[in-house]
Amino acid sequence: MVTDIAMQILAVPDITPQAPPGADKVLNLMGWLKWGVFLAGVGALLFAGGKFGWEKWNGHPIESPKLIAGAAIGGVVAASASVIMNTVTA
Repeated sequence: MVTDIAMQILAVPDITPQAPPGADKVLNLMGWLKWGVFLAGVGALLFAGGKFGWEKWNGHPIESPKLIAGAAIGGVVAASASVIMNTVTA
């Protein structure tokens, strides 16, 4: 009697996970955002590198390594967010 009740309480139904409605659109949007962040990071590195060369060529005080470091740190943060999102959604 007690074991029958315990077995009914402990019985876990077999649930198959399903994606919520519109999940494919959200994943598509996240993919586009990931590419946008990637292109923005490459653009920031190119801009900072060009500014670094310009400052070096013209003898201005060199301030662009801050931009390069900021772009590199931003790239690490963006790559980490991408890996976390891929882990969560997979």
